[in-house]
Amino acid sequence: MADIAFPVARLHDGTLRQLQQLEQRLREETGEEIVLVAYQRKTIDEGETKR
Repeated sequence: MADIAFPVARLHDGTLRQLQQLEQRLREETGEEIVLVAYQRKTIDEGETKR
């Protein structure tokens, strides 16, 4: 049986900048401190050790 893990995604510089721009736009629109977090879905096989 495989488990699912969600480690923090490693983003390329351009993708990270887009995410930060979206955060800024959401802050301006809502007046709230918005922080977006990117996770990567990872399947962990039964034999693989979990960290």
